[in-house]
Amino acid sequence: MLKKILKPTNTKRVLFFLLGDIGISIFTIYISFLLRFNFHIPEIYYYSLYKTVSIVIPLKIIAFYYYHLYQMVWRYFGFTEYKKLIYAHIVTYGSFIIIFILLYRYFSPFPRSVIVIDMFLSLVFIGFFRALKRFLLEKHTKHIDKAAIFGTNDNTSTIIKSTLDGSIEYDIKVIMDDHYAGNYFSDIPVCSYKQLKDFIQRYHIQTILITKELSQKELNEYIDKFYKLGIKKIKQVKFFSEDATPSLKDISIEDLLARHPKDLDKEKISSFLKNKTVLVTGAGGSIGSEICRQCEKYGVKELIMLDHSEYNLYMIEQEIKNITTKAVMQSVTNKEYLDKTFQKYKPDIVIHAAAYKHVPLVEENIQEGILNNVLGTKNVIDTSIKNGVKKFVLISTDKAVRPTNVMGATKRICELYAQNVISNSTEIVAVRFGNVLGSSGSVIPKFKAQIEKGGPVTVTHPDITRYFMLISEACKLVLQAAAIGKGGEIFILDMGEPVKIVDLAKKMCELSGKNNIEIKFTGLRPGEKLYEELLIDDTNCNTEYDSITIAKSTNYNIDTLKNDIEELLSCKDKLSKLKQIVPEFNHQNNTK
Repeated sequence: MLKKILKPTNTKRVLFFLLGDIGISIFTIYISFLLRFNFHIPEIYYYSLYKTVSIVIPLKIIAFYYYHLYQMVWRYFGFTEYKKLIYAHIVTYGSFIIIFILLYRYFSPFPRSVIVIDMFLSLVFIGFFRALKRFLLEKHTKHIDKAAIFGTNDNTSTIIKSTLDGSIEYDIKVIMDDHYAGNYFSDIPVCSYKQLKDFIQRYHIQTILITKELSQKELNEYIDKFYKLGIKKIKQVKFFSEDATPSLKDISIEDLLARHPKDLDKEKISSFLKNKTVLVTGAGGSIGSEICRQCEKYGVKELIMLDHSEYNLYMIEQEIKNITTKAVMQSVTNKEYLDKTFQKYKPDIVIHAAAYKHVPLVEENIQEGILNNVLGTKNVIDTSIKNGVKKFVLISTDKAVRPTNVMGATKRICELYAQNVISNSTEIVAVRFGNVLGSSGSVIPKFKAQIEKGGPVTVTHPDITRYFMLISEACKLVLQAAAIGKGGEIFILDMGEPVKIVDLAKKMCELSGKNNIEIKFTGLRPGEKLYEELLIDDTNCNTEYDSITIAKSTNYNIDTLKNDIEELLSCKDKLSKLKQIVPEFNHQNNTK
């Protein structure tokens, strides 16, 4: 019960300050009268004292509320808050003077100098009352690590306050900002990058706190510079609300690789999805689940989540709570069941993200890979056309371009079918992009696990490169491309520059603070190639968005393609048949 009573709340804080201000104000007014009359107040002036208390205190409370002085967090009282306190006092005593002039006879006799004395005493005592908790916290703070701040702005000031009151346990020794070098910020020296090395050595600084907004390129450059200076930890300052304690976030590899497309059109995505019935296959996978989250965000009328994995389907169903959802545990290889699902829910949009994507596993399970990827996609497309779906979106991959593995070849066949099938009123588009950061089975989670175990970090080849994009960004661009598609297009997302995987591994080791981890080269895996491509040739068409282009279409007689797919599913030499359908398929059966 005692803990419950003493537990701080906004109401208790306001009441505490209100009572404190009233008590202090009564005290300062009384002291002001004592000082004015040399500590002996004539009896005739006691009435003036009571009148002053009855008018000044309500005026002061009103002014304090106006300047939000009862909403401040006690431990963060600083110069900004003290300025508000000064303004509130000016308003309070200015208003009292006006009242005094208008009602002079009411106050008579009245010692006018009392007002000036009380104003200054009130500023001192109430200011000290407000700063008391911060003073006590700063006095007893135990700093753990010496740090430097990168950047001078409002966030810098908040971080310094938080370190002083102990809510963030760092001892700030210097601030790095080339523009303000040589000055002081809250009594902390500001240095240039060239001077930073001296401060790091002098104070044994091991941590940099970044408060400055940096582009991805700048962030990469400065991180490399800081590590060369011997910095062990680099953290970004994040704010989740105006009054909250700032959060220090470790720099992640996702921060350094994310694309952050500038032409993301949220209105286009919203108009595409809002109030529609959307069916997502592979809804529990990395891409499918993020598509479901975007559907929730943009307010679809009903979301049909289809997946053959019970666990994955359960997890995404538990997550999506703000829209109407239906979870369908079903395989895309069963066309009869698919047709029943489509007839039952009548989706407006189908986003096909169900596929086996892991190259080595598909290499070892060729028949299952072809069945799931090729037949499954054909089934979903055919069922969409049969049931009058307005838009069908195929999630494709850069591995479909000049494929060297079975997975890539199967996805290329899916693209060919999507482009050439007679779609009637259904608009069918495909969207092709590279690796997404953090997806299941991708290289980044694998490297993180290896680093946590102390290594070695395994890279297949020193020259291997890949494209990367955040899952959320890729899925938004997928939906944006689908919104502008008219049917028959293969859209290509701008993935930026390819990244060398060995450089990625080294950077992740640096970010973890474990620079001594061994990087071991294991050789290319079956079907793996050194670099990925997003275009089969250099011919492509621009769209209204720089982040989205269209690949040149490939004509393939649809009857011939259907026959070829049937033969692929039934023949024994599947690699030869894949090569016949996709002539550019150059199977790389690498061995270690």
